[in-house]
Formats: sequence, C-alpha cells, structure tokens
Amino acid sequence: MTKVSRALLSVSDKSGIVEFARALAALGVQILSTGGTAKLLEKEGIAVTEVSAYTGFPEMLDGRVKTLHPKIHAGLLARRDDPGHLAALRSAGIPPIDLLVVNLYPFQASVADPDCSFEEAIENIDIGGPTLLRAAAKNHAGVGVVVDPADYARVLEEMRSSGGISEATRFALAKKVFAHTAAYDGAIANYLSSLDAGRRRREYPDVLSLQFARLQDLRYGENPHQSAALYRDERPVAGSLATCRQLQGKELSYNNIADADAAWECVKSFAEPACVIVKHANPCGVATGASLAAAYEKAFKSDPVSAFGGILAFNRALDRAAAEAASQQFAEVIVAPRVEPEAQEVFAKKANVRVLEVPLSHDVQAHDYKRVGGGLLVQTTDAKAVRRDELKVVTKKQPSESQWSDLLFAWRVAKFVKSNAIVFCRDGMTLGIGAGQMSRVDSSRLAAMKAQAAKLSLAGSVVASDAFFPFRDGLDVVAEAGAAAVIQPGGSVRDDEVIAAADERGVAMVLTGVRHFRH
Repeated sequence: MTKVSRALLSVSDKSGIVEFARALAALGVQILSTGGTAKLLEKEGIAVTEVSAYTGFPEMLDGRVKTLHPKIHAGLLARRDDPGHLAALRSAGIPPIDLLVVNLYPFQASVADPDCSFEEAIENIDIGGPTLLRAAAKNHAGVGVVVDPADYARVLEEMRSSGGISEATRFALAKKVFAHTAAYDGAIANYLSSLDAGRRRREYPDVLSLQFARLQDLRYGENPHQSAALYRDERPVAGSLATCRQLQGKELSYNNIADADAAWECVKSFAEPACVIVKHANPCGVATGASLAAAYEKAFKSDPVSAFGGILAFNRALDRAAAEAASQQFAEVIVAPRVEPEAQEVFAKKANVRVLEVPLSHDVQAHDYKRVGGGLLVQTTDAKAVRRDELKVVTKKQPSESQWSDLLFAWRVAKFVKSNAIVFCRDGMTLGIGAGQMSRVDSSRLAAMKAQAAKLSLAGSVVASDAFFPFRDGLDVVAEAGAAAVIQPGGSVRDDEVIAAADERGVAMVLTGVRHFRH
C-alpha cells in the first residue's frame, strides 16, 4: 500500500480536477501543480504549490520547460525499496512524489480538425506530460499515476478506506498509462508520416499505428481449434457493434460477433422499419415494412431454410409484436437499438438467445482493415450511397415508380452481400440472393434457385448486381427467371451487348457507375 503525502497535478482535461484536488487536500496531501491547473486550483481556494516555486526554476520557453527538472523526476523515479535511492533523495533534499495526475495536450483532437495547421499540430505535441507519465508508471511499485479522470473516484475511495493506493490499483493504472502514451505517440507518428515533402496530408501514412483494447476473450475462433478475443478501437465509431450491451443469452462467439456486425451494418442503412437476417456473413433475408414485425415476416419468408440459426437485426426499438414473431424461429443473436421491456419478457423464455442493444447511429468507420500474410490492407470504408438522380437508364424501357423503389432497395442490399452478388427483390423484400460465387452467372442461377426453393415468384421482380455483367449470360438468366428491371454499375467492355440483351427481353436497366465488391 502506497501512502500518498505529495501529489503532482498537471492536466489538459480539467474535468473533475477541482473536486479531486479538494478531496486530496482534505486527506492532508501536499499538492504541486503547473500553469493553468495551478491557477484553477488557487482560484478555487485549494492550497497548491506551483512547480516553479517547488523546483526553484521558473518555467521557460513559453511553458515548454516546466516539469523537466531533477527535483520532479527524482521524486517520481526513486525506488522506495532501495536504501541507496532514498539516501540520494535525502542528500539532495528532494522529497518523494507519491501520486501523479497528468493528461496530455489534445493532439488527436487538434489534427482531426481539417483546418489544423502544421504549426498548431506541432505545438500540441506534449513533451513533459508523457515524460512524467512514463516515469511514474515505470515506478508504479511506489507511485500512483492517473491519466484518466474516470479513475479519480477509484483512487480516492482506496485512499479514504485504507490510507493509500493498493499495489493492484497502481499496476492497473500504470498499464493504462503505457497504453495511453503509446496511442498518443502513435497518433503523432500517423500524422507526421502522412505529410509529404510539402506538408500536404495524405490519406495513408508511411507508418500506421493502431490501438485496440481487449474487451473479452472468446471461447474459440471461427473453429474450435482456434483461440480468439474481441478488441475495441480506442475511439470506436458511435453505434458500432463493439459498443453493444448484451441483455441476455450465452456468451458471444467469434462467428456470432462477425455475423451480428454484418447484419447491423446492413440494417442501419435503411430509413424505414427494417429487418436483416444474416447467415455466415451474408444477408439471407432483408425487408422493410410498416412495422418491425411486418419487416421480419417478409425477411424470414425470403429464405426460411437459411434463416435457421441466423442473426436478426432491427433498426427500431424492438417491441413485443416483433419479438414474438422473431421468437418463432431459432436465432443465435438478436440486435436492435433498443429492446423494450415487453420484448425482453418474450426473449427471456429463450435464455440462450443472445440479445444485444446497440445505439443507432449512421456514423461509419473511416477505414476498413484486412490482414494478409505479413501485412495489412487498408481502404476507406464503402460508405457510398447512390441517389436516384445519379442513376442512368440505358435501355428503351424505363423503370416504373414501384420498380425504382425496389431497384434502390436491391442496390442497398447488394452492397452487403459477398461478391459476386446478385439480389432479386420486389415490394421491399429480398426474394433470392446469390452470394460468393466465382462467376456472376452462377450467382444469378443460385439467386433464382433460392427464390424457387422458398416458393417465391420472381415475375416482375428487380435485380441488383454488385458489379457489371461481363457477358450477357447473367442478364439472360435473371430475365428468364422473371426480372423486369436491373440495376448494375456498368463499365464492362461488353456493356452494349448486355444492354442489347435487356432491350431484347424488355427489361429496364439502370447504371450506377459505382461498384460494391465485398470480399
């Protein structure tokens, strides 16, 4: 247990610091501080010794040098269990510092502003703060170190109850500090190495530093012989699956999480009440409706066989009617922005079903990452959403108004289907989905077969293809199955041949100029 007699407080984020300092003073702790923090504490009537008065050396270089002094760092780094260190402190007249509270200049927030100048970025690189933090964290055997205001309460509780800070807490805080300073240095490296010789910022830095925090170990990975864990981005996007709250059910598996993420990202893209059912990372049923229950019924009808053991995602608060409808099938995971109490009562009867709440947000991650042997592929997220006024009709036949609605619906779904993707739709629901085939014509045949297996007519349906038809054969297959309109990117050297085939069969065709490969 480390008794705290002296603390150094120097923070950029001043939330909670006044209350924390006041509580330390009430416990008899001598408080040292710097610059703006010291002025704030003095203003609040808290006894504080300014660091320059403590060291006998004034701040200089516009505050760049203030805590870089032997009296500060020796007080932090001296080992409390080493008689030689303690004798050296006594000889130099340096008292130990038992608690350090520091957070850093807001470098990440500064460079996130597109108008941030190079000079502003450089000035927001903290030097003294990371040095103090690393010193105290290295010597956590005798020093408590706090970088996050959220930890103030924990430290105060221990000091009040036991007179000091426990070894377990000091170690936990030190780990947090090293992770924090690593992320801070990584952000600086990312920024600086993204600048070219003219200091113009590029999308991709020369050196890419990433940091993720482990949320939990998983029972196993994709297969039982693989180990796995779930990590969360240090700054997760609002409404991302890694921010979910599990209300009930068994522990989430690796595959549960991957599939739930696919379902959630898809369902978020709809403005109307929607349901998405995912199996093995692919949507097998997607629908919109006047209510969530209606959307679910349509989505399930798309492919009842594949829906067995699937992941269900909804984009509205899940009510009793939708919960009762969904509980009729075997589902592994239910995801919604909110699950009403009456819906929770329904799912409580199926204790193994995993029910997740994820705040609904349409924010998207800036980049996607994919591991390859010895490296990492990085790309901007596919967040492109086409509007009707951006589309080009290239056939003699024009889509009807209802077909326009279904074409846009089908195109939205195709974006989340593994390539090669073919999606039949009508009346705001999928009818057949062909995914992950090596040729587009095979995906076309598979999608038609899926509809046939589900006893769904494709007459008058529309089709979305995530990439262009390289030959007319895929178009022939979907037209023969009953498609009356097609939406696809275009761009093939055989576009004219495919358009002619559509005209020959009386099919309307719309080009997006946008491809949605998903591997």
